[in-house]
Amino acid sequence: MQTIDFQNWSRMNHYEFFKTFNHPHFNMCANVDLTKFHPYVKVHGFSMTAAIMYMIARAANAIPEFRQRIRGEEIVEHETVSPSVTILVENELFSFCTIDYYRDFARFADRATRQIAAVKENPTLKDPPGRDDLLYMTAIPWVSFTSFTHPMKQHPADSIPRFAWGKIFEEGNLLKMPLSVQGHHALMDGIHMGKFYEEIQSYFSQPEEVLNSI
Repeated sequence: MQTIDFQNWSRMNHYEFFKTFNHPHFNMCANVDLTKFHPYVKVHGFSMTAAIMYMIARAANAIPEFRQRIRGEEIVEHETVSPSVTILVENELFSFCTIDYYRDFARFADRATRQIAAVKENPTLKDPPGRDDLLYMTAIPWVSFTSFTHPMKQHPADSIPRFAWGKIFEEGNLLKMPLSVQGHHALMDGIHMGKFYEEIQSYFSQPEEVLNSI
């Protein structure tokens, strides 16, 4: 982890402008193409949830703005950020589940399986204390939504990016899935979200290389 040098940070004026907003987060929602990814995951018996989480985390880790966090009067940039995902438990409720990110998908998937099983036994609405190296994620597999808004505290708003994915649907000969991305405008702009979508789509388009690489 490193601390951003404000004096040499090209984003300083934008940070000062947006950090005082009552609602400094902005959100985008776009459909991603899973035509190659979905059958590959199914044929190999991978967990679809683990594979999607991995793709989101890998794409977010590739872009510095998604690893940056506001801490009081400082900005830090983590080397690695990890998913904190909602998991469905009994009585139509959910639990938070933090899964450390590993570039090795097999290792990440194994960790995800064990962590998800653990929180189903002991649900919690708490993240690990003191951690902001997270990526908040949730799945809404019942709806192919076109927009999404995450609940969050304000004053100050935290700077953790948020992701949501929805029901996979057919469009012609393609399989697509809505993917929502939310970020703190003091740290990122539309161009950075555009880079994220470009990055993750490249992964979805070559699952045999991405899911088997280290």
